[in-house]
Formats: sequence, C-alpha cells, structure tokens
Amino acid sequence: MRISTSEAEALKAGLRAEAEAAGFAAMGVCRPDAIPQAGERLRVFLEAGMHGTMGWMADRASWRASPAALWPAARSVVMLADSYAPRTDPLAVLARRDHAAISVYAKGRDYHDSVKPRLKRLLRWLLAQAPGAEGKVFVDTAPVMEKPLAQAAGLGWQGKHTNLLGRGFGNWVFLGAIMTTLELPPDRPERDHCGSCTRCLDSCPTRAFPAPFRLDARRCLSYLTIEHRGAWPEEFRLATGNRIFGCDDCLAVCPWNKFAVAARELRYRPDAPAPPLAELAALDEAGFRARFAGTPVKRIGHARFLRNVLYAIGNSGDPALIPAAAAHRDAADPVVADAAAWALSRLHKAM
Repeated sequence: MRISTSEAEALKAGLRAEAEAAGFAAMGVCRPDAIPQAGERLRVFLEAGMHGTMGWMADRASWRASPAALWPAARSVVMLADSYAPRTDPLAVLARRDHAAISVYAKGRDYHDSVKPRLKRLLRWLLAQAPGAEGKVFVDTAPVMEKPLAQAAGLGWQGKHTNLLGRGFGNWVFLGAIMTTLELPPDRPERDHCGSCTRCLDSCPTRAFPAPFRLDARRCLSYLTIEHRGAWPEEFRLATGNRIFGCDDCLAVCPWNKFAVAARELRYRPDAPAPPLAELAALDEAGFRARFAGTPVKRIGHARFLRNVLYAIGNSGDPALIPAAAAHRDAADPVVADAAAWALSRLHKAM
C-alpha cells in the first residue's frame, strides 16, 4: 500500500515514538527482500547438520530465508528490540556450584507473553493511522529470520557469536517483527563492528563455534539444556557446570554490553537470585510446573529439567547433595536415572 513520502515518514516517526513508549529499546525498518544472503547461510548450516534435532529450522526453509515468500503482500518489515539486560554480572553464579545457573532471559516471564501483546498494540496503532493497510506480528514462533532482518533494519549486527549486537543496547535483546503492506522508508543496514575481538568465541565452554559467525548448535549448552532430548556425552556433562537452562557466557563477555540498556520490562527479572540445586531436585512434576509457570523453563518439561539439575549436582563437588541425587537413582525415566547415577559417582569421588 503506497502512501506519499511525507505521510510515510510521519507514520514511521509516530510508530517509533509509540515503540519507545511501549518500552522497546530500538526500532528499524527494512524491505522484505533485504536479506538475500540469508537463504544460503541457512542452507549451509542445515546441510552441515548443525541444527541438531531442531527439525523445525529445516521446515519451510524457503519462507525462513525470505519474508517476501512468507507473505508476498508485505512491503515493509518493522523490527523491534526489547532489552532484558541484567544489572549484575550473570556469570558470577557459576562460582556458586551448589546453586543453579539459569539463563538471564529465562528467569522471569516468557518473553513471548510480553513482546507479542506490545507488538499487536503497535500494529493496531499503525493500521488506525492508515485505513486499508494490513499487518502481521511475529515473535520467534514463525519461520522468520529475525536477526538478519534486524541488521538489515539498522538495529545492530550479528556478532561472531551469531547473536544480534547493537551499539546502543549490547546483545541482551529479544526481537519482534511487524510485517505490513504499508511502504515505510527503510533504514540503512548496520555493518559489523566486532573487529578483531574474539571474546565470545573464546568464552564458549564447549567450543561450539567452529568459526566466527558460525554456531554448531549440537555443541551449544543452550541447545543441550533446552532442545536436546536424552542423555549427553561426558564432555558436555562436565562442561555444563551448574548451568541448568541455557548459557550466557558468549553474551556476557561482549564489550558492547557497556552500552546495554537495563531491562524496562520488570517481569523479565534478569537479576533474580539463583535457586539452590537441592531445592530444584526436590521438585515433583506438580511442583516444577507451579515453580516455573509462565517462564521459558517450563517448556522443557520435568524430566529434562531434572536431567539438567542432576548433571549440575554431579559437577558441584558437594557431598551434601548426595541425598538429592540418590532420590532419583530409581527414576522411571531412564535418562533421569542415568543422570542421577552419574551425579552420585562424581560426588562419591569428591569425598
């Protein structure tokens, strides 16, 4: 839907003001065909099998590579960044081996439940200003490559750890997209500002980056703790330390975080305290669901959660946690029982 240049610029400026009022850290616009290189990068990634068991990444790959294919009527993509930056060092918990390290983004309310309603609010405002226009919102649940689009829209760039970095907000952001039939003025794409820095690559506890800008998800602790079903190889069990959901190492060491904007959405709770491993190991199915209701942690289910907690207990070196591990030695789930046996073996050796 075409409107005059002056109308489009005024509409974009108004939308930017609305986005700021809604708590978003940044907004930018690009065309649906602005990421022609994304399809090839995705193909190489998938053919190498680096997506592991995440079959959904291969599903509808053509749509994922091109928003224009996903919705041919779209003329603009509005990208928005929502900060969840912590105020304290998220890696400090790694030294507290009897407590659980949960990724910063997962400590509070699920971001889907916070970002999507605000995107819908912005879309309603936009469509009210331009009767006849159409739009759709996306938050990580549709075949949309948010990070390349965010770079094309000028929000930031994909760092060597493959996550989005912004000069004004670091890399602690969630991304959301609004596609619309309106033709809005596009922003200038952002270029790479990583330079020779390799801190993110060097910090990875499992060496999940075969090269800068490439991630092998099969070696990533975020993938292993969240997506992977079943037991882990020994090297990854040892490397996880006390991380039970996600891993923040490559994000936390980025120098650009000195410009990070602290989270305005208080429900994200990025600085929530780390829970004791013994307390988490004692949760039954109902207790787990109640404890993590409304958070990203709940979606991995009780069995995978216990597996992760037991690996962390095995790495704690604390014999006081032997009863917590022993309680799951005869678990009905063989993966949980195996994790408990492994944890007990490690703890007895530490005595």
